[in-house]
Amino acid sequence: MKKYILLALFATVAITNSVKAQSRGIKIGYIDMEYILERVPDYAEAKNQLEQKAEKWKQEIETKKNDIAKLKEALKTEKVLLTKELIQEREEEISFQENELIDYTQKKFGPNGELIVQKAVLVKPIQDQVFNAVQDIADAKKYDYVFDKSSDLTMLFAAKKHDISERVIQVLTRSEKRKEMSKKQLKLEEERERKQEMIDDNPLLSEKQKLAEERKAARLKMVEDKKLLAEEKRAEAEAKRKQLLEEKNNKKNGTVSDKPTTDNTNDGDTKPNAVADKKAEVEAQKKKTLEERQKLIDDRKKAAEEKRLKILADREAAKKAKEDAKNNKP
Repeated sequence: MKKYILLALFATVAITNSVKAQSRGIKIGYIDMEYILERVPDYAEAKNQLEQKAEKWKQEIETKKNDIAKLKEALKTEKVLLTKELIQEREEEISFQENELIDYTQKKFGPNGELIVQKAVLVKPIQDQVFNAVQDIADAKKYDYVFDKSSDLTMLFAAKKHDISERVIQVLTRSEKRKEMSKKQLKLEEERERKQEMIDDNPLLSEKQKLAEERKAARLKMVEDKKLLAEEKRAEAEAKRKQLLEEKNNKKNGTVSDKPTTDNTNDGDTKPNAVADKKAEVEAQKKKTLEERQKLIDDRKKAAEEKRLKILADREAAKKAKEDAKNNKP
């Protein structure tokens, strides 16, 4: 009787969880363990050391093979000159060394060899960190399932948007950085990460952020152009004032300046023309920059709107499919 009661309770809980999952939609993610491990600095360094050991073992095996080959060649050459006892003794020596070579190779590269054991020891702590990071991300983002793409599980197709490998790497590197940060730095870093996660989770918000940054850059460019033009005008006015003051002092002292005055027709014509040309060039550049920025902003808006409409259409289609499936249930 108790057995049937427990089975009934288990079935009730399973049905309840299934209904909840269907009501909010099942959320699935995946990671690529090999991709993550290759980007963890500690693993890369330890892997390099392990590869150096394996290369040394291979060289030792190759040297041993060459020694055995030399013994066989020498026996083949001197066999006609040796007695049966000496021939048998040498063959036993060669056989002994071959068995030693096989044992050494298995010891280093066999299924339970040092290479496999040390690799497992190397990977285990990092795998534990990855599993903990995946658990935290799954709890925070409400994932129902998270798979490992590099495992024996066959994944015929996986959309890139469901890949959380980069987030796992961020969590691992973040924990390393936090060991060297002060409380204030930690708080600022957490706030920055929170904003970045909001942007990553919301594509439309990401597009808005990009548009805002582009508008800000355009405004800063306009301000810089205005400042540059104002500085040029001030420099020209200052130069003209100094020249007039010098001419006035020369007239007062009764001396004649060798420098051409501002009344000179050619110089007078050249300076206004140069200023006008410079001003026109700055204005043209500013206009061109504004046009390019506006075109880029319009393109971004159009792409964001198309993406938003596509997301809405996909949601409506999914909602309709769910309703159809619900209505078709017996």
